[in-house]
Amino acid sequence: GGRQAGRQAEVRANGNMTGLKLQKRLAASVLKCGKRKVWLDPTEMTEIGTANSRQNIRKLIKDRYVIRKPPAMHSRARVRAMHEAKAKGRHTGTGKRRGTANARLPFKVLWMRRIRVLRRMLKKYRDAKKIDKHLYHELYLQAKGNKFKNKMNLMENIHRLKTEKTKEQQLKEQAEARKARAQAQRDRKAKAKAAAEAK
Repeated sequence: GGRQAGRQAEVRANGNMTGLKLQKRLAASVLKCGKRKVWLDPTEMTEIGTANSRQNIRKLIKDRYVIRKPPAMHSRARVRAMHEAKAKGRHTGTGKRRGTANARLPFKVLWMRRIRVLRRMLKKYRDAKKIDKHLYHELYLQAKGNKFKNKMNLMENIHRLKTEKTKEQQLKEQAEARKARAQAQRDRKAKAKAAAEAK
C-alpha cells in the first residue's frame, strides 16, 4: 500500500520518465547516439509524451525540448603532466620499474644502434679514402667482435693504426735509403780498387 504510493509519487516527480521509453528510443535513433545521452525537458513531458514518430521527435529537437547531452570529459591533463615529468627522468627509480632492464630496453636494440653507428662511420671513412678497403675489412670484423665501445674508440684506433703505418713506411724508406747509400759506397770502393789494380 504505502510502498506503492511512494513509488507512484516518485514516478510523478520524475515526470513519468518510464512512460517515455519510446520517445527516448526514437530520439536516440534520430540523434545518432545512445539512450543515455538523450535529455528530455522535464517541464514539457506532456508534449514529449504525445510524440510517437521520428518526425514529431525531430520537431521537439528543433524546439530544444529534446537534446543530445555533451560527451563526458575525460581529462588527460594529469597524464600529460606525468609524461612530461617522466621525460625529465622523474618517477623512474628502481621502485617504479616492473620489467627487467632487458625488457625495458633490449640489449639487442642497444647493440644494433651501436653497430650501425660504427659501420656507418667505417663506410664514410672508406668512401672519403681515409682508410683503404683492407683496413676497412679488418676494422669491420673487429667492430663485429665487439672491440669498440663507441665512435670515439673506433676513431682513436684508426688514427693509431694510420700513425703506425706511416711510421713503418718511413722506417722502410730510411732503411732502403741506407741500403742504397751503402751499395753506392761499395760500388765506389770497387771501382777505385779496380782502377788501382789497372795501374
